[in-house]
Amino acid sequence: MSKKKAFALRVDEEMLKAIEKWASDEFRSTNGQIEWMLSKALKEAKRHPKSKNKED
Repeated sequence: MSKKKAFALRVDEEMLKAIEKWASDEFRSTNGQIEWMLSKALKEAKRHPKSKNKED
């Protein structure tokens, strides 16, 4: 499992409310939802880092 690094993120209040609602609808934490959103965006942009521990 990769290491995680904490950092502060400033987000518009209304945007955060929308993310929290989406996370709740998907049974994820807000943090988990933001990670999922970022991962999805990186994959779509073909910029997602390659996994070092990927089992094929």
